[in-house]
Amino acid sequence: MATKRFFDDFVDPDSNQPNYKRLRKTPSFASVIKEVVMVNFLDNFCSALEPMLRKVVHEEVESGLRRCSRSIGRSPSLRIKTLEPSNLRLIFNKKLSLPIFTNSKIMDSDGQYPLQLLLVDATGDCLVPTTLATPIKIEIVVLDGDFPSGENWTHEEFNKNIVKERAGKRPLVTGELNITMRDGVASLGDLEFTDNSSWIRSRRFRIGAKVVHIGNGQNSIRIMEAMTDSFMVKDHRGELYKKHYPPALGDDVWRLEKIGKDGTFHKKLTSHGIKTVQDFLKLANIDPHKIRRILGNGMSEKMWEVTYRHAKTCEMGAKSYIARGPNYILILNPICQVIRAIINGQICHSRELRGIQRSYIENLVRNAFTNWSSLEEVDGGLQVNEPAALLTQGERGVHHQNAYPRSALFTAAGGSIECGDWIVNQAHICLPIESSSEEELHYL
Repeated sequence: MATKRFFDDFVDPDSNQPNYKRLRKTPSFASVIKEVVMVNFLDNFCSALEPMLRKVVHEEVESGLRRCSRSIGRSPSLRIKTLEPSNLRLIFNKKLSLPIFTNSKIMDSDGQYPLQLLLVDATGDCLVPTTLATPIKIEIVVLDGDFPSGENWTHEEFNKNIVKERAGKRPLVTGELNITMRDGVASLGDLEFTDNSSWIRSRRFRIGAKVVHIGNGQNSIRIMEAMTDSFMVKDHRGELYKKHYPPALGDDVWRLEKIGKDGTFHKKLTSHGIKTVQDFLKLANIDPHKIRRILGNGMSEKMWEVTYRHAKTCEMGAKSYIARGPNYILILNPICQVIRAIINGQICHSRELRGIQRSYIENLVRNAFTNWSSLEEVDGGLQVNEPAALLTQGERGVHHQNAYPRSALFTAAGGSIECGDWIVNQAHICLPIESSSEEELHYL
């Protein structure tokens, strides 16, 4: 650099003239030494000055930060407020409808409506519905199924157990996640899970609701968060195989508890023509021993009770089936239970029948079961002028180590409800038993 300046000093102002020839002179030794000394001085000066500058800047930055933090501490709008404890809490009004599958709407236990949130006062032993004068903003979240470990939790513990979606996945739950509560009630919108729960340790989720804002500056009030019972979320492909609650008469028989689709029990039943819930219940009422033999020893007594109890929850509907003969008319419900029997133009009451008469009607019912496809199907209730006789073909008792199904009450067309007193021995022969009251049922 010094050498360049040295040569520049010797540049003549008239050097731009066309005939001018630039003179080049060699700098003296003294001038070179002078330039080197000056450069070394500047380097040493800067090296000595740098630590001093760093120290000054550091002290000024620290001082500025201290002044800023004191300003934040004095500002009420920037201080973190401690939530005041209260007895208010959010609750869900009903349990969830289970099972839950991905991409399926989350409904309440009735299976028809979304969940609702209520604001309650937990003072004392009862939860009393209450309201606030201002709207409450609420956020819906997903929680780990293992939370909480007790009945009470802090706001921080609740937030710590919120479950987010897996990396690279869609949001874990979609729909209306931010709702407003007014007058102490808020309905959840359409919510759907996009992922199953098998990837977290507990393999279960909960749905939670927390307050994010209360109007009119009441954010300091602590309102306890709401959460559902823990549940599993299954992949939507499993929905194709889920059980129905209640089952319909026309449902495939594998929709019943303990009978898996294409499983051993399913194959055994279909091989004997039992394909629907209606087929299952008809045979269970007519010949319970036979259906147990078809299922085999693989279905324990406890499993059978679960399956049959589930089957009995199905709705019978309004259809009736009429079996006609030369001197009789039988009116049956969809699962082959007698609603009314008319023999020789007379309505037969079960308590007026003797053994032979009962056996005769029992055989007529079995014949109707065998020829079910030829029966006359009637929609809607039957209208008669006389009180209807109820012959409860399904009420059974047997001399056997296993208990067999006993059907529920039947409703007559006239609106009355009675219980019959039919029983069946091992040969399935109906025998009457005298009873001292109209409501009593006797079984051998």
